[in-house]
Amino acid sequence: MPLYLPGLYAVTPDGLSTSALLDQVEQSLSAGVRLLQYRAKPANEAGMRVQAEAAHLIAAACRATGARLIVNDDPALAARIGADGVHLGRDDGTVADARAHVGDALVGVSCYDSLERAMQAEAEGADYVAFGAMFPSHVKPAAVRASHELLGRARAQLRVPIVAIGGIDLGNAAGVLRAGADSLAVISALYGAPDIGAAVHAFNELTENERRMRPAAAPSGTHHP
Repeated sequence: MPLYLPGLYAVTPDGLSTSALLDQVEQSLSAGVRLLQYRAKPANEAGMRVQAEAAHLIAAACRATGARLIVNDDPALAARIGADGVHLGRDDGTVADARAHVGDALVGVSCYDSLERAMQAEAEGADYVAFGAMFPSHVKPAAVRASHELLGRARAQLRVPIVAIGGIDLGNAAGVLRAGADSLAVISALYGAPDIGAAVHAFNELTENERRMRPAAAPSGTHHP
């Protein structure tokens, strides 16, 4: 069956206590987020314990609202909390390595500015690929930049869904979708907004409007069996 990714792919922010993070996540889920990535970069063993605690709480919140949860970087943690998938960066192992932990759950792969990496990820069985940063990003200011033209070439050659990330906000999101992205990974423009719920509603409305205008023949991606 084709894999459907919501237009808005929420990604959790850094630097919050577990309680503050859970509060923001719950606000976004209540407002209509249906795909959430838990992203944490623990620096030591204590940080790993905090990460695991937060991951379990966020997983429960996602289950309560019917949202899918993706864990960044850590297939073992994704499997342990029963997440719906894992997202792999450049140094996080192969798709096959991830599937040894998560089985048929979703596996996404960051491809930065490389169509070749995306094609290889698709061939290895990735369920979706991500390109970016599309714009300057406060989260990763030194991140490699991906072009709108790359999204167009990827849309023409790939069957899996395409996620765009990096500096995406309500002012530039439509152009990214029109260039070829299926889904927008958003951090600061969502969790840094004065009203998280209002931001969710605005992104959902924008992405649904853009999807309605997309030609019906556009590739929609396939799910790993």
